[in-house]
Amino acid sequence: MKVCSCDPFFPGPAVGCGEKLKKPDPALLEAQKNRFCKNVLLPCSELPAVCYECNYNKSCESNTNVTADCTPLSSTLCKGSTSIFQRTFNCQFCFLTDSYLHKCTNCTNCNSLDTPRQRYRASCVVDPYTYCVGDRSFLKMRECSFTSGYRWRTAFVFSLILGGFGVDRFYLGHWREGLAKLFTFGGLGIWTLIDAVLVGVGFLTPADGSLYD
Repeated sequence: MKVCSCDPFFPGPAVGCGEKLKKPDPALLEAQKNRFCKNVLLPCSELPAVCYECNYNKSCESNTNVTADCTPLSSTLCKGSTSIFQRTFNCQFCFLTDSYLHKCTNCTNCNSLDTPRQRYRASCVVDPYTYCVGDRSFLKMRECSFTSGYRWRTAFVFSLILGGFGVDRFYLGHWREGLAKLFTFGGLGIWTLIDAVLVGVGFLTPADGSLYD
């Protein structure tokens, strides 16, 4: 498995991913708590799940409704009573919740176009409003899939109009091939035509291994 460098989903210092990542990055969960658990105008009874400490029954039957006693975290700022609140939720471990509920670090030093797709170990947290059993932060294997702002339509237009000058190659980061196209006038038109077809079918992609936006 390739070791990747990452851009965290939340602001903060970058963390490693891949084989060197042994445990979840605590900064992700702290960022959630700082964002959602510091509202003195919000009643304590209406806080999202990330702001509570609950006595979950970890032996509950999966996908059944369970009730837990929850109290706001000591670091939480909210309005009103901080007594015990009861919450009913579906019994499911946090790392087994639906993927769309997970916010994870994104690897930007891998190739999104490899077949089979490269995978990396990411640090993730579950959605702040989701009640679940176990740790809210966890490690997860994800497919390499990132973008760097390159647009397919822009590359295709460059290839059709300015391909003879290598602009399409320069735009996608293939500067050596761009120079070659520039000094050979697009391979006397042949290279220009080939590149237009390659960009059009999506075969010619950004040099950094990212996907088109």
